[in-house]
Amino acid sequence: MTVRIYIPRDAAALALGADRVAKALAGEADARKLDIKIVRNGSRGMHWLEPLVEVETAEGRIAYGPVKPSDVASLLDAGLLEGKAHALCLGGTEDIPFLKNQTRLTFARCGVIDPVSLDDYKAHGGLKGLEKAITMAPVEVVKEVTDSGLRGRGGAGFPTGIKWKTVLDAPGDRKYIVCNADEGDSGTFADRMIMEGDPFVLIEGMAIAGLATGATKGYVYTRSEYPHAIAVMNEAVTVARTAGVLGPSVLGSGRAFDMEIRVGAGAYVCGEETALLNSLEGKRGIVRAKPPLPALQGFMGRPTVVNNVISLASVPVIMDKGAAYYRDFGMGRSRGTIPLQIAGNVKHGGLYETAFGLTLGEIVDTIGGGTASGRPVRAVQVGGPLGAYFPRALFDTPFDYEAFAAKDGLIGHAGITVFDDTVDMLKQARFAMEFCAVESCGKCTPCRIGSTRGVETADKIARGVEPEKNRALLADLCNTMKFGSLCALGGFTPYPVMSAMTHFPEDFSPAPLVEAAE
Repeated sequence: MTVRIYIPRDAAALALGADRVAKALAGEADARKLDIKIVRNGSRGMHWLEPLVEVETAEGRIAYGPVKPSDVASLLDAGLLEGKAHALCLGGTEDIPFLKNQTRLTFARCGVIDPVSLDDYKAHGGLKGLEKAITMAPVEVVKEVTDSGLRGRGGAGFPTGIKWKTVLDAPGDRKYIVCNADEGDSGTFADRMIMEGDPFVLIEGMAIAGLATGATKGYVYTRSEYPHAIAVMNEAVTVARTAGVLGPSVLGSGRAFDMEIRVGAGAYVCGEETALLNSLEGKRGIVRAKPPLPALQGFMGRPTVVNNVISLASVPVIMDKGAAYYRDFGMGRSRGTIPLQIAGNVKHGGLYETAFGLTLGEIVDTIGGGTASGRPVRAVQVGGPLGAYFPRALFDTPFDYEAFAAKDGLIGHAGITVFDDTVDMLKQARFAMEFCAVESCGKCTPCRIGSTRGVETADKIARGVEPEKNRALLADLCNTMKFGSLCALGGFTPYPVMSAMTHFPEDFSPAPLVEAAE
């Protein structure tokens, strides 16, 4: 009987040697004449255990990790194919606490299935949402998504159903679904993990969005830095088209929807929806003034839904289980689950999907396990490079859009970066301004000039040049950028700068500059 062994093809696992482990296992099995099938799955998201090797047994999957090529022989000697004990054995995969305590809705299949096997996808509940959607009127599908409380997981938190309804109601000879997969925030990887580990859930979500709004064409706009995700998505789209999931008659419904993958050149600002649309049209990736909104005049001037990967990938479970089921998770106006991406100086970094409502302290200390260095946590940045820095005093803040906004923070794409007590917060504030200056599209003055002046002002504070005056100037620059920028790049850069100044003022009070005597 053939034994199935799972080794991730996810980029994080590959970076840690998964290909070498797979090659070593295949070679050793061939030499021993063992009957095995190596399945290259997505990652489970436990990055400190990668490469994670799982073997399918009668009792379920047994996990081993992190596995090196040199471990393969001893694993086979110990009885890997029967899931027997070894120093690297972690027991049943589903029983690992980091995984067991999650609420996996969007990521239910990620790390479980062969990413490009449509049969695997369907065997684990795939396409049920789309099958239900084709029996419903477009307005009913939009209502289901609206009632679920799903909000944009790309950072803005705008209600997905309202955006869909706007496009459905908008007049237009052609409409589009655009998936924003330009995941540019440092410390974020949820979009990539879905595209590499469960691409059909994104395809299904986009097809549902197309049926709901009258759009017949979709585009996934992703970044050139994601070669593995691009390859998997292209393969999955071909499989879906061949199987009739995409094309002129979606699942035989007589309603058309097709899609393709487009690759950007790596500009951070193209994560902003209007800059993304410009790039998709072959133009320079600069921000458009709004109005008109993309929902009314988007791609090629037509009504366009622009949603993040996780927003679209959450739709199939909503359609399958119902709006009430999804809405039952979460708190306040933040409904459903959110894939937390825990990174930085942290012991247990990875992806953790859970309902909204856990406190920041629970996420960092309990789930993340504190710092990898063993030193005290000093600051946590939530929401990517433009997110606010929260000190331990704010660790009781629940993970919720409104709760974070009330503390002058933002959830963004749910990236969480941990820093220990050696971090210099003035340098972090300077980095935010420098990042904005480098990545600015240059269209608006507050972002283009404000960020450059911000770097210069932070440098003066660091040198002790009139620190009080320059701190006031830096705050004034932040105010101008926040309220005067055309998009969130300039508008959100003040969050890390002002939070660093507010919560860590001691780092902004260096010794005064002493001029050398003549």
